[in-house]
Amino acid sequence: MTEEILFERRGEWGFITLNRPQALNALTPGMVKSFREHLVRWDADPAIRAILVKGAGDRAFCAGADIRWLYNNARSRPADALAFFHEEYRNNAQIHRLTKPYVALIDGVVMGGGVGVSVHGDFRVAGDRTLFAMPETAIGLFPDVGGGYFMPRLHGGVGLYYALTGARGTAADCMAAGLATHYVPSGKIPALERRLTELSFGGHAHADIEAVLDSASEDPGHASLNDIRPRIAELFQGHERLEDLIAGLEKDGGQFAKETLATLVRMSPTSLKLTFEQMKRGHGEDFDAVMRMEYRMVCRVMEGCDFFEGVRAQIIDKDRCPKWRPASLAEVSDAEIDKYFAPLGAGELTLP
Repeated sequence: MTEEILFERRGEWGFITLNRPQALNALTPGMVKSFREHLVRWDADPAIRAILVKGAGDRAFCAGADIRWLYNNARSRPADALAFFHEEYRNNAQIHRLTKPYVALIDGVVMGGGVGVSVHGDFRVAGDRTLFAMPETAIGLFPDVGGGYFMPRLHGGVGLYYALTGARGTAADCMAAGLATHYVPSGKIPALERRLTELSFGGHAHADIEAVLDSASEDPGHASLNDIRPRIAELFQGHERLEDLIAGLEKDGGQFAKETLATLVRMSPTSLKLTFEQMKRGHGEDFDAVMRMEYRMVCRVMEGCDFFEGVRAQIIDKDRCPKWRPASLAEVSDAEIDKYFAPLGAGELTLP
């Protein structure tokens, strides 16, 4: 049986390879558990000076969690599904708090949980195949894995736009948004990997790595995100409630506003309101507080129906016709949304 995640030492590096190319390197419970255990071990090991993570194959860095597994287990063994999220979020927090440089080669699909194991590190190297998205509102979820921390901190309302719409971004878009730190053409990434491996670190490993990445980085070309950035800044900022944002789009009536409304109407109304509130609350919280908040949220989502209906419609039956409950934003009360953020008591996310 092929191992789902590979760990090796190369010089002064710890290398992690997500090794499920046939499943776009989607994360399983065993993968996230081993991932975090190695991060803890390597962070304490003076012989390891830096850590690099990449995806096997040429299609994906990581497409996120294994949604089919979650769909099946959240119904039959809900405790197992929540245990996965608990371990995944602990792994995200471990990446965020690493004392050593962390490089993610995000050449390929990088979505959901794949963003969670890349964006919280020091360096994210995009390639020609990079395709970013946080598409959770389309499956009745919300952009978790720390989305409530990094997305509100993207400039000009871009984070909220990506969070609500699930819009996709190329390597150039990721560079423009600040999601990627460097762009290297896909064909040159193996050579970059060798250069990094051969580094003989001085006293400042972070600076040594940055110098190599800076020298290898190229112009990713035109970012389509920049074409719509003024409209995003105008329409996605300054709202206290999601309904105000929607009203602004309806009043605007321009092409971008119409296309955005057409996208939002397909999403779970509960997920949209939940995500809007997540972004608003997360902006003022530190990382660990956001992870605890998101664990509270996901525990409540697993008790509801939209996640299962969204996965059924998008991934299982693929009819693309989810029957959301409630079916409209008007039916989703603020009081109901508040319940997702209530403390869990003894069941809170535990972080070191």
